Amino acid sequence: MFVSVGLVCALFVFWILMSGYFTPFLLAAGLGSAIAITWFAHRMEVADREGQPLHLTPQAMSYTPWLLKEIVKAALGVSRIILDPRLPVSPTLARFRPSQQSTVGLVTHANSITLTPGTITVEAQHDEFLVHGLTREGALGTVDSEMDARVHRFEGGA
Repeated sequence: MFVSVGLVCALFVFWILMSGYFTPFLLAAGLGSAIAITWFAHRMEVADREGQPLHLTPQAMSYTPWLLKEIVKAALGVSRIILDPRLPVSPTLARFRPSQQSTVGLVTHANSITLTPGTITVEAQHDEFLVHGLTREGALGTVDSEMDARVHRFEGGA
């Protein structure tokens, strides 16, 4: 029930943000659409705790600002590399085992690596990630990193 109410609310808020109209008819149509989509999602058995991880909202509130800070730091680092006349690029692949156990944790970690400029998750399997880095330090920096520990805490680990 909590998942259904949360999904209806999230879809309705998304509808309002995307439409920008607040007439009674359109608000009712948005709410009706959110309810219908939630019903279809339950019938298709895709509305579950993992598909809509509302239980991770408090952790996301502390993880997101940290990730944004890391993205800015990495963007500045990549900009320095690009602007350096010697272009100190040393593309490297790094393979490591992430500490996450849930699919949400693994996807969050892989996407966080890819969102950070200079690195991209090439392959993400349940027991192993393959990461490409613009520099050797960038690629190896993903192995046993602070990001891994933070995503592990994000998904509910100690």
